[in-house]
Amino acid sequence: MDERDQLARRFELDRNRLQAVAYRMLGSLSEAEDAVQEAWLRLQRSDASVIDNLSGWLTTVVGRVCLDMLRARKTRCEEPLGVHLPDPVVSYDDDPEAGALLADSVGLALLVVLETLTPAQRLAFVLHDMFAVPFEEVATIVGRSPAATKMLASRARQRVQGTAPAPDGDLTQQRRAVDAFLAAARDADFDALLAVLDPDVVLRADAGGPLNVTTGAAAVAGRAMMIARLAASARPVLVNGAPGVLAATPDRRPMSIMAFTVAAGRIVEINAIADPERLARLDLRIDI
Repeated sequence: MDERDQLARRFELDRNRLQAVAYRMLGSLSEAEDAVQEAWLRLQRSDASVIDNLSGWLTTVVGRVCLDMLRARKTRCEEPLGVHLPDPVVSYDDDPEAGALLADSVGLALLVVLETLTPAQRLAFVLHDMFAVPFEEVATIVGRSPAATKMLASRARQRVQGTAPAPDGDLTQQRRAVDAFLAAARDADFDALLAVLDPDVVLRADAGGPLNVTTGAAAVAGRAMMIARLAASARPVLVNGAPGVLAATPDRRPMSIMAFTVAAGRIVEINAIADPERLARLDLRIDI
């Protein structure tokens, strides 16, 4: 085995972790793949023999690439303003471990909150709080002192803890609430919908234009019944490790993917993607 093959093997050992870092940073599966590929290209152009800690070096490179990509988003006119729904990681009942690395402990609700952080805050939080990268190393990526980097992470942590709802730990209990929501929506049972929705529930819907946000149980219940009438069929799926629903049209085209956050037995957040272009890129499996 030559040196290039050995380097490729070492890189592959880190690929899944690097993909996980990039996904949490960018909220986009395709952009995460691009960031990891860029790290591989930079590694090929570098002298690997002088790199003492290859995993750390690759993490630093991916972090810098992601930071540049996030900053570029802020300056592009075509980038939508406000909260953006990240790409979901969808897995199925007959393939429960699909996407497990990317989805582990990273619910869509948390990723939505990360979208509201500044690029530097997001990087500091993701690398330090999620991957235990020392502040001294994170500081070199963001170009701040370690003390300033700690402050970035602290502010990000405060926003996450104050905004991202903490889901119930029992997946069965979460699924029970989602099933009750679907049954009530299909039956147009408004009272049953109110019973399973938190009074302050938030529904975010991405249909391809500006993000539509509906708040409050009564308003979300009204939208839920409309969604149920449009859905010809639906199947339970896991979205970033939490209960979700994949709905399809009569001709078996993906119509929407909905991710639910359940806390204290009630649905506190629903994130729905119905943009045909985004759904097509996700390559969702329709066998319902």
